[in-house]
Amino acid sequence: MVGNVKTKIEIVLGDITKQDDIEAIVNAADTNLKMGGGVARAILLAAGNEIQNECDKLAPIKPGEAVITKGYSLPNRCVIHCVGPRYGIDKPEEKILSSSYENAIRLAEKHSIKSIAFPAISTGIYGYPIEEATKVVASVIKKILPTSNIEKIRFVLFRKKDYDVYLKIFKMFNI
Repeated sequence: MVGNVKTKIEIVLGDITKQDDIEAIVNAADTNLKMGGGVARAILLAAGNEIQNECDKLAPIKPGEAVITKGYSLPNRCVIHCVGPRYGIDKPEEKILSSSYENAIRLAEKHSIKSIAFPAISTGIYGYPIEEATKVVASVIKKILPTSNIEKIRFVLFRKKDYDVYLKIFKMFNI
C-alpha cells in the first residue's frame, strides 16, 4: 500500500451494482448522463428510473467531470457519474481519464463518502485500451492516496481479462 495507510485498495471480478458494502459506486457515463448501455444500463436497471430523472437535471457534463446522485434502489448511498474520454476522439485522453478518477474521488470526499467502487472507465465502448487505461488509473491512485481520506477504493471488473490486467499493473505500480 502507498501513502495513506487508511486507504484499502481492492481489485475484484464482479458486478458493480452488487457492492453492498460500498457507500458509492461510479458510473461510466456519457456526457448527457443517459443510462443507455454497459455499466450505465446495469446501474439504471438496478437503481430504478428515478436515477435517470435525477441525471437528466444534472446533464450535460464534459469528459473528465463528475456529478453525484442518490443510489435509489441500489445498495449504495450514492452513484458518482463521470465521463471518461472516447479513445482517439477526446484529447488528451490520459489527462481526461485522470480527471475522471480524480474528480470522482474528490466528489466522494466532499460528500464524506468513505468507500467507493469504480468500473474500468472508458475501456468499453469508448475504446480505451485496458492496459493503457489501467496505468493511468494506477498513477492517479498513487498520486491521490497520500491526501485522500477515503478508507476503501475498490475496482470492480466485469471481464476476467480486465481483472488480470488490473492485478498486473497495480502490482507493477506497487499498489
